[in-house]
Amino acid sequence: MTDPAEVLALARTRGVMIATAESCTGGLIIGRLTDVPGSSDAVDRGFVTYSNAAKIQMLGIRPETLDAHGAVSEEIAAEMASGALANSQAGIAVAVTGIAGPGGSEHKPEGRVCFGIADSRGVRTETVEFGPLGRAQVRAATVEHALSLLKAALA
Repeated sequence: MTDPAEVLALARTRGVMIATAESCTGGLIIGRLTDVPGSSDAVDRGFVTYSNAAKIQMLGIRPETLDAHGAVSEEIAAEMASGALANSQAGIAVAVTGIAGPGGSEHKPEGRVCFGIADSRGVRTETVEFGPLGRAQVRAATVEHALSLLKAALA
């Protein structure tokens, strides 16, 4: 398990604040980070953008991208991460969008989560297929993976 305190320490060392842009996790990532006492010197803000309208209004996601790729896509994860960086004082942002379940489809199955990381080096994305673990387990796995991506990007 990635220790959120380690992520915060790395952010402090790099002299950057962290922002999150969360859809399927509904704020769980920023919650894990801010559970750590003293996190206010390394955490700037979290955007919980569960609806497409929120993604557009709060993060500047382009409706054309949503139409072309859907909310659960690396393209949207990239725009979410970039939008979080642009609309905050953060130097690094992580974004997540996925299908926690139940449900999904043949093209976008339950357990698929797209991640984005934006910082001074640009934006990187990846998709992880956690599988139909159940809603709580997919969300927990997403939080853990997001924290590990932050840690790796800050190291």
